Amino acid sequence: MILAIDVGNSNVALGVFEGDDLSQNWRLSTTSQATSDDLGIAIRTLLGYNGMNFERIDAVVYATVVPPLVRSIEDMCDRYLGVRPLKVGPGTKTGINIKYQNPREVGPDRIANAVAAQHLFGGPSLVVDFGTATTFDVISSEGDYAGGVILPGVGISSEALFERAARLPRVDLYRPESTVGKNTADSIRSGIVNGYAGSVDAIVAKIARECGSPRRVVATGGWAGVIAPECELVDEVDPYLTLEGLRIIYQRNQVDQRGGAHG
Repeated sequence: MILAIDVGNSNVALGVFEGDDLSQNWRLSTTSQATSDDLGIAIRTLLGYNGMNFERIDAVVYATVVPPLVRSIEDMCDRYLGVRPLKVGPGTKTGINIKYQNPREVGPDRIANAVAAQHLFGGPSLVVDFGTATTFDVISSEGDYAGGVILPGVGISSEALFERAARLPRVDLYRPESTVGKNTADSIRSGIVNGYAGSVDAIVAKIARECGSPRRVVATGGWAGVIAPECELVDEVDPYLTLEGLRIIYQRNQVDQRGGAHG
């Protein structure tokens, strides 16, 4: 079995693959100070709760945008799993050409998204990842990573509003019943959800005019379930797209990760 780990600025997504199938997945809050023991105990607990154990994990592939956690993940894999993890980054075989001025600037999660989209839909296609930042990743008709767009995420934008506007209440975000709110909470909710959905549609439309209409626009990330249903130009939501991309990258590298004894 393959354990895929996607470490974002806000959340850590974990997935266990048996062959090509995602059998279990979890989402934890990101803690940049987490130790290898913190991670090992958390993963052991999650696996045990679902009737699995560490001995069934044959390989680990991970992507992180939180550099302090690299050492913790590497040590956890060595101590608890006895495997050498595959870290997605510069030099990793991905099967996709990155047409960025500096390919090293592209986050590993965005590379994983592009690999999964290319594999599932071919090009041209487009991934919208609703994370701490909202990113747009463009796969060209030739199957290359053509570039993208980055804007502040839903959570960051909402927090800025709540912190800077003292009289506005903090609200949970979900689909508003109507565009025109009848109270302050619903007005805020409508503004954030519909405003963000409109921004996404506008960017998707501009990308389509510049690069050709994408065969598929797929949304992923923690806020996708809230915003993407209100977007007219998003075709589907796949919450596990990044994990799927990590699995594909691992298989393309065909690394034998089995190492020393289990911890």
